[in-house]
Amino acid sequence: MPRSSASTTDSARSSANGGVQSLERAFDLLERMADAGGEVGLSELSASSGLPLPTIHRLMRTLVACGYVRQQPNRRYALGPRLIRLGESASRLLGTWARPYLARLVEETGETANMALLDGDEIVYVAQVPSKHSMRMFTEVGRRVLPHSTGVGKALLAGFPPDEVRALLNRTGMPAATDKTITTPDGFLAALEDVRRQGYAIDDNEQEIGVRCLAVSVPDSPTAAAISISGPAGRVTESATEKIVPVLQQVAGELSQALATQSPA
Repeated sequence: MPRSSASTTDSARSSANGGVQSLERAFDLLERMADAGGEVGLSELSASSGLPLPTIHRLMRTLVACGYVRQQPNRRYALGPRLIRLGESASRLLGTWARPYLARLVEETGETANMALLDGDEIVYVAQVPSKHSMRMFTEVGRRVLPHSTGVGKALLAGFPPDEVRALLNRTGMPAATDKTITTPDGFLAALEDVRRQGYAIDDNEQEIGVRCLAVSVPDSPTAAAISISGPAGRVTESATEKIVPVLQQVAGELSQALATQSPA
């Protein structure tokens, strides 16, 4: 891959924790771009990162040459297509790591267990272990849905500032999947307050009539992630919820610790 002499010089310097400084800076810029919606200008990156413009320009030039960033006709920079393959592979691996924990959820709750990520403005399901009941819920791995009608969507967005949630809802719209779906931003923000107060989210016939889902976020996940159980409303009752939620929260905590061990200290 092409490298400028300035980038090579940067790469030769190690940061205090032993990492390669230019790599750390490049990944930091990519994450800042993602946080900004995927497209930014150099001056915005300089203001948010504190790096001088020449340094950012050198790093972005290398990322463009590698295909991880592309320069738009308006001279702004956008995340590039090569990141898609990396993201898809990482999502599959994350789902693989999660499967034993989802299997535990099925054993302890009797209901189908799922893991989902927030990918852009959508929820994508990356892993599932089905219930052993003959009547059970299926969600195809790889399926994408809008977050406002799902338990995992509520669990994930409960950690976002209200203005960011409103902006997302404005971009996606809030179509009704059922007559129980929340279709107003104010109603959804009120539901997120309930999630923060209770420590878990509920999809009560909002995505599919006859189905209830309970979900919690995975603390400190490297990407916004949530796990859930789903089943017929006749089984996932209020009394069942009291027993299932502590199991969900415990498994989410254990999964969080497991994911942390996959990263270097």
